[in-house]
Amino acid sequence: MTSQVLHTQAKKQEKQRPDVKPGYTVRVFEHIREGEKERVQIFEGLIIGVHHGHTAMDATFIVRRIASGVGVERVFPLHSPLIEKIEVKKVAKVRRAKLNFLRGRSGKSARMSERFTSADEFAIAVQAPVVAVQEGEVTETKAEEPKAEEKKAKKAEKKA
Repeated sequence: MTSQVLHTQAKKQEKQRPDVKPGYTVRVFEHIREGEKERVQIFEGLIIGVHHGHTAMDATFIVRRIASGVGVERVFPLHSPLIEKIEVKKVAKVRRAKLNFLRGRSGKSARMSERFTSADEFAIAVQAPVVAVQEGEVTETKAEEPKAEEKKAKKAEKKA
C-alpha cells in the first residue's frame, strides 16, 4: 500500500531526460545558489557509471572530467529539480557498464573512440522520445530512423 503511494508520487516528480549511458560525454546544466544569487553552472565530462536505483527517482549517474590536471567526479541525481537540462555531446564505443578503469589513466590512453561516423546517426541515437499530448492522452513515440534506401543514397553520395 505505502509503496504504491511512493511510486505514484515519484512518477509525478519524474522529468523528461535523455537516456544517459556510460561512454556518453554530456553537459549537465545545474542551478547553483550562492547567497542571494542563483545561476546555471555547466559541468561537462564523461559518464563513467549509472546507478538505476530502486525506483526511477533514485537513478544517479557519475560524470568525470579533468580540471587543471586533476580528475573531478560528480554524482548527479537524474531527476533532480536542480538540473535544468542534460545535453549529450558525444557517444563512445564502450564494452563495460562501469568505466572505473579510466580513473587510473590520463592523456591519450583515456580517450574513447566515437561510435557514430555521421551527425545524422548521432542525432537519431541520442534523441529523447517525443511526447505527444492528444486530448488528455500522453503518448510516447520514438524518432523515426532513416530508411535503408536513404542510407544507401547517402553512402553513394559520399563515395562519389
